Amino acid sequence: MTKKRGVSRVIGDPNYNYNNSFSCTTFNILAPIYKRLIHEDHACRESEIRAYWLNRNQGILDLLLRERSSIICLQEFWVGNEELVNMYDTRLGDAGYLNFKLARTNNRGDGLLTAVHKDYFRVIDHREFLFNDFGDRVALLLHVQLLIGGQQVLIVNTHLLFPHDSSMCLERLRQVYKILQSVEAYQKENNLSPLPIILCGDWNGSKRGHVYKFLRSQGFVSSYDTAHHYTDADAHKWVSHRNHRGNICGVDFIWLLNPNKCRKVLKTSWSDAVFGLFKYHVRRASLTEEDAFALLKANSDGDGITYSGFCEALCQLNFIGHPNGLSDDEIKDLWVQADIDGNGVIDYKEFQQQIWNPPTRCEQTVTEEDLIGYRVKNAVLYPSEAEKGMWPDDYSLSDHARLTVVFSPAVRMRVP
Repeated sequence: MTKKRGVSRVIGDPNYNYNNSFSCTTFNILAPIYKRLIHEDHACRESEIRAYWLNRNQGILDLLLRERSSIICLQEFWVGNEELVNMYDTRLGDAGYLNFKLARTNNRGDGLLTAVHKDYFRVIDHREFLFNDFGDRVALLLHVQLLIGGQQVLIVNTHLLFPHDSSMCLERLRQVYKILQSVEAYQKENNLSPLPIILCGDWNGSKRGHVYKFLRSQGFVSSYDTAHHYTDADAHKWVSHRNHRGNICGVDFIWLLNPNKCRKVLKTSWSDAVFGLFKYHVRRASLTEEDAFALLKANSDGDGITYSGFCEALCQLNFIGHPNGLSDDEIKDLWVQADIDGNGVIDYKEFQQQIWNPPTRCEQTVTEEDLIGYRVKNAVLYPSEAEKGMWPDDYSLSDHARLTVVFSPAVRMRVP
């Protein structure tokens, strides 16, 4: 049997039918402008020594081209260096890939590269999402169609802000919200039926974080965890990054959303995620549910929480009052969700139901009776030690592992 190139190297099962499968790789390749070195007894960046960054990136390309994934999503791609860009364009192009690049805003120097193989996909469209935030983050969407079977898929490549401190949590949630809003708007403006969505990238947060929970509330599943039957309690079983603080953690994900997934309205999920962050800060301060309600109504008249008291409490918790805090419109959206009866006061019951313990509900469904979705067939991290929660000292291609997932079409899925 002739194995489909690239896919067989991940699956490793010669009896599997690869005809309708495709593979997807995400890899933060560590931009040379960020990689720190000690060279001739002084500290520098790898970008200052051509032989170093050239050799490392040749090695990265060798790895990618040996695997020949159908989709390649790279983060920290050094878009500011013409020689490196030409090297990737030439080698990937010669191997049959179509390449799409997007620089971060404000000339940060790095950005994203998404490459799709012409043997697998036709590119219908692509969009650039600029967050225009203080982290200058971006996302790149490709709308593709499989050559075999004709199914359409939306692929998003991104790299979220690093959580340098707790104040960054809100901005990271907002970045995900912007991505999902943009994807939703793209589908509406093109009058598309619900499509499978694959979100790839460096999310700079683990399975214990708020971004993870937010995406889960929207129906996305972590492909690696799905392939290995891991639960939320198994966060320690794999890693994908050794960060600048020396900590190892699992932050690189390929998320899958099948079109038959029932999920919350996006704005509701966003509000619930912000309230979840509020609850986290309150619990960190060793406050109870009753304490949290008292905090919110401390600056309100009467037995309930008024809008002014609500805003004052958010300010005290550092949710507003700084450049990346909640906007006036975002605060109003939170208020509208919490004040169920619209009487201008949040009573204790509303606080419990909407802020402290919002319901797990399905509010948004699709109307088609059956749709094409995807199964996760396998997922592999490289280097292999990362799959055991360890980081090898001799690994030098990046400070991130490469994650590759193989998807195969599911039978037509009935809408619940």
